[in-house]
Parts: sequence; C-alpha cells; structure tokens
Amino acid sequence: MTYTLPPLNALRAFEAAARHLSFKLAAHELHVTPAAVGQQVKALEERLGVRLFERLHKQLILTAAGQAYLPGISDGFRRIADATSQLKPEGAIVLQVGVHGGFDLRRLDLGPFRSAHADIGLRVLHPAGLHELVEGKVDLLIARGLGHHPGYRCDRINGGSGLGDWLVVPEGTADCPEVVSFREWLRARSDETPLANYRRRSRIGIVGR
Repeated sequence: MTYTLPPLNALRAFEAAARHLSFKLAAHELHVTPAAVGQQVKALEERLGVRLFERLHKQLILTAAGQAYLPGISDGFRRIADATSQLKPEGAIVLQVGVHGGFDLRRLDLGPFRSAHADIGLRVLHPAGLHELVEGKVDLLIARGLGHHPGYRCDRINGGSGLGDWLVVPEGTADCPEVVSFREWLRARSDETPLANYRRRSRIGIVGR
C-alpha cells in the first residue's frame, strides 16, 4: 500500500503549534524559528486546501478543520514514537546522541563508529538542544555555540575560535568508556573532514559530488 501523506516536517509543525497554540512555543520545541513553523503550517494548509488556524493578533486558534485533524495526527506521532522506543540498537550499551538542527547528519556518518564499536549502540535525536540533555532525553549533545555550560564538559569538535560545534556531556558521565570512545572518534573524524571546509563546499554546491 502506498500512503499519501503531507510532508512530515509540516505535520510536526502543525501538531506542535496546535498543542501550544503558539508558533513561538512550537518553534522552541522543534529548534527552528517561529517563521519557519508558520511557513510549514501555511504550506500544509495550501496542500490540504483548508485553514487549520485562525491567526488573530497575538493569538492562534484552531479552526473546526484543525480541531478535527489534530487527534489523528497526534495519535500517529505517538504510535511512531512508541514503535521507535521498542527498537533496540545493537550493542550492550546504548548512547542517545542529540544533534543540533544546523548539523548535517550526512557529515556525521555513524556507520564506521558502529562497525568499530559493536558493543555500543547509538540512537540519534535530531534536532536536539541543551533542553533535551538537561531532561535526560539524550546522553550527550553536539551543540552549536561557545561551549560554556556549568556542570557539563564541553569539547570543541572543530577547529577555529568563537562559535563552533561542541560535544556537551554531563560532568558525571563525561569519562564513561563509551562516551570517551565516541568523543575520540568524533574528534578524529572532524580532523579528517573539518566542518569549516564542509560548510564552505556546501555553500558553493559541491558537497556529495
């Protein structure tokens, strides 16, 4: 059976905005801008041919169509989340890795790490931020910023100064063998393919050629 579905990102934007009745709060949850959430919802409305929200001054209200649509979409995401949580990555120890939204997962390429560390299973949450790390939803986080977070060990994984990509881990687990293995592998990979070079190649359109 072939399922006719709207884009997943648009559905996520609608579902989050409908729960919060706010593009701003939905954006915070999804680690994007409010404008991006609004654009995704607008594109979904145009695709479906119905208005899902009434946009009033500083207020968002579900239309009758939006109210009817929301339960099925929320239930669908819940079922997907439940099915995913039941899957167990290979490995005696599972690391939950959060990755900030601006990081291209093609660059991460976890296959070599999995091959070299069969005892460590990896699960990736993308996008993710410090909020997910604080709540324990991820064990470690690849974050974009200056790398200063009290109570956390922050290791820069690309060269340069100022803003960069950092591996952020709670101090209490920073020296766990599986975390150390991932940190060392990530540093080595970044040395082989510097992020600055990757981004520069991306801007001029030659990545993946």
